[in-house]
Order: sequence, then structure tokens, then C-alpha cells
Amino acid sequence: MRINIYTVSMRSHAHCIFVIQLKYMPNLGKRITRLGPNQQKVLLLLLGGVGLSVTMSPNQYFKVFKEVKEEWQKINSRALNNAIRDLYRSKLIKSKENPDGSLTMVLTDKGKKKAITFNIDNMEIKKPKKWDKKWRLVLFDIPEKHKPAREAIRDTLKNLGFHEYQKSVFIHPYECQKEIDFVIEYFDIRRFVRTLIADTFDNDIHFKKVFDLI
Repeated sequence: MRINIYTVSMRSHAHCIFVIQLKYMPNLGKRITRLGPNQQKVLLLLLGGVGLSVTMSPNQYFKVFKEVKEEWQKINSRALNNAIRDLYRSKLIKSKENPDGSLTMVLTDKGKKKAITFNIDNMEIKKPKKWDKKWRLVLFDIPEKHKPAREAIRDTLKNLGFHEYQKSVFIHPYECQKEIDFVIEYFDIRRFVRTLIADTFDNDIHFKKVFDLI
């Protein structure tokens, strides 16, 4: 499969459209193992519902039949061409045929998982204007056979700004239940994890200093 994207000017519109040509190629080459910023952005846009719809003509050219959304225009045509080509090679995206004959670019299951991973990497816990003086604790006891998941959630919690209270117990001062639920569901470890909210504990002065609350 070969994908070429060209920028085409429109007399009646100030916007541009993308023309995508798909041709069969016997040798797709090596699949990408690490995704660049543009490839990540394409996956995240598709995951967020910012679609790229195309319509097929008899000569196998696929033209966007709706004006390209602003988010897509932020990626220049050459970079988008390369990103989509590599995502197709890695089977992270595919074209879905609609009843009217048009096509919509969608994520494969593999692509959805990859996009969710980027969401986790970019996730952050927002600091409120005023602390509600409550502590959020995440406790987990994950068996050795699930060690990769155990290490993954440990790293993810640290990236979210949690601090280790003791082994397998992490603490954060701000509301973050949605973020924690997302992480737990993603790693499929709900049966091993518990969350608590505490008003105070015996050494909370230390963590107030850690989180710059005093």
C-alpha cells in the first residue's frame, strides 16, 4: 500500500484539501517501533474523534470531501503523508468504508491502545486554586507474575506527580480519581488496587513540604 498526500488549493474556499492515493506495494519495509510527534498527533486526533473522511473516485484517488479541520492543517502535507504511511505500515490505522462509498480513517485496536498510551504519557493532575486538605492514596499489591504491570503503574504514578508513602503506597494531595481509574483500567489491575482519601496522618507535615503546601 502506498499513500501520497498532496495539498490542493480550492478557488471557493480559503482552506485546502488533502488528496490521498493508495496503491498496493508488495514490500512495505520495516514497521516503525517508535512513533514521532506527528504520528502520535494523528493517533490522538483520531482517538479524540477528529476524523479524516475521504471519498473514493474511479481512478483510486481518495479526496477529502469535507473541509479539513484546523487540527489537521497544523500538520504540513509532507509530514502528514509520512505519518499516515508509517501508521498504515504498522497497522495502527485503516480505512473504513461507509454505506455511501466514502471512507473514514480509523484506529485499529492496536492503534487505539497506542493512542491511549500517549494519553497516559501526557496526562497530568491539575492543581486547584485552593487545596481541600485531603490526601489521595493509591495502594496496590500486584503479584510477581504481573510484575510488568506493577512497574508500569509505579512509573505512571510518579509521572503524575505522586510520591511514594511506603512500598506500593503512593500519595497525592489533589483530586485525581478519574486519572487513577483510567490508569487502573488501562493496565487491567483493578482487583489489585485500592484508593483511599484521608484527612490527615501522622507524618503529613513531611508531605506538605514535599508538595509545597506550607
